[in-house]
Amino acid sequence: MSRIGKRPVPVPSGVTASVDGQAVSAKGPKGEMNFVVNDLCLVEMGDGGVEIRPVDSSKEARSMWGMSRTMVSNVFEGVANGFTRRLELVGVGYRAQMKGKTLVLALGYSHDIEFEPPAGIDIKVGRPTEIEITGIDKQAVGQTAAKIRGFRPPEPYKGKGVKYEGEYIFRKEGKKK
Repeated sequence: MSRIGKRPVPVPSGVTASVDGQAVSAKGPKGEMNFVVNDLCLVEMGDGGVEIRPVDSSKEARSMWGMSRTMVSNVFEGVANGFTRRLELVGVGYRAQMKGKTLVLALGYSHDIEFEPPAGIDIKVGRPTEIEITGIDKQAVGQTAAKIRGFRPPEPYKGKGVKYEGEYIFRKEGKKK
């Protein structure tokens, strides 16, 4: 039995939620989102919030149960507070800056990398070595952060590159004479 799926998803204050068949919609101070729950789960509005149950006891239905509950929870969290990912640039001369809505990265290549964020994603550069990515869709925020990190992933010898805030880089020892 899914420990996550058993609990109803509470609707945060300031968020209006509605269930229409398999579609869950939420509107809050940050924006509006919806999620269509898999057909192997039943969705209904209850006293404690949105309740999700599997259709039957098959392995597929039980697999979708906890995932669907977490996705609905992420929708509510996103429209209420939003999600944030922070990246750090480590390396001499590595820097980031904003030109309008475009993120311009100097990562040691012969050219600067220009990255246009997708719709619904905001990018801020506080210091030249820190990037903050915010949005209401957790998947889109994480995907954008992964794309930016992919331009120059951290390398294990000196630790240079773009890394997530607080990420531990496993270090290797270099050549010995």
